[in-house]
Amino acid sequence: MRPDAAYWIQHLNLSKHIEGGSFRQTYRSPLILERECLGNNFEGPRPVSTSIYFLLEQGQFSAFHKISSDETWHFYEGDPLDIFEFDDNGQLITHKLGRDTQKGESFQVLVTAGRWFGSRIAGNGIYSLVGCTVAPGFDFADFQLAVRAELSALYPEHKTLIAEMTYK
Repeated sequence: MRPDAAYWIQHLNLSKHIEGGSFRQTYRSPLILERECLGNNFEGPRPVSTSIYFLLEQGQFSAFHKISSDETWHFYEGDPLDIFEFDDNGQLITHKLGRDTQKGESFQVLVTAGRWFGSRIAGNGIYSLVGCTVAPGFDFADFQLAVRAELSALYPEHKTLIAEMTYK
């Protein structure tokens, strides 16, 4: 019998995340990249990488947002996770994060820097425990939470999904 979400939240000392779900940062590189190395998408120095545990429970979602860095998602436990990403041409990509490769799921998924993305548990799943590695490292200065009306104007054919996965 697998542990439930409450077990992982307590065992991993997770707390609520602004975009939804629960998380805890597990790594922040002591090696710092100076602003001059990073390009125009960053306003200051950043650690080389950061990592978190992230858990979504049934009915929760990671709201559409974007960051200035690439983000690799890693599957650990629970049920598969759908990660929705709008590519540079406005096409919706649905990544399947999970352990059943026969069903098109992957243990790791990359979300490209600067793209709108969000996630939720696939189907009728109960919870998903995953990890996220961001490089260059995550900083809230690089984080933008989507506004429903603005994102719907960009991708009107996906307004229902956007309404389901935004807070305002």
